Amino acid sequence: MDADGTLKVRLRSPPVEGAANEELIAILAKAFGLPRRAVTIAAGAHARTKRVMLDGIDERRAAALMATFAG
Repeated sequence: MDADGTLKVRLRSPPVEGAANEELIAILAKAFGLPRRAVTIAAGAHARTKRVMLDGIDERRAAALMATFAG
């Protein structure tokens, strides 16, 4: 996690035909224990910086899980 609270994820898939977005969704779903359909890219689907939505997880639990990535 970055100093400003953003989570940086390094992807192996190229940003071609949505492959990188699909990989990001799969990684986040696994990390947060959610089904893939619960992770959506809310903004930035065609940009390096993205905003994602996690359905079925409250803000407190998401923050706790994010803290584990930082440490």
